[in-house]
Amino acid sequence: MSEENIIENNEQEYEEISSDEVDRVVEVLDGLIENMQSENIKHILEEASSNVYYLVYEDDEDQDILEHAA
Repeated sequence: MSEENIIENNEQEYEEISSDEVDRVVEVLDGLIENMQSENIKHILEEASSNVYYLVYEDDEDQDILEHAA
């Protein structure tokens, strides 16, 4: 992890993640889900896909909801 990808914020560090990277990972996970027979593994992969997706898109969606409500 390079130093420019880490931002310090109130003594917390987090990595900036690009939406392109998130989109690629979600696409791969969704492909695995489609070909999975085990419901247990499918469920775990769906959770992983959601968690990765919300790394970038959760804040954007929350902001859109607030803007439309105003």
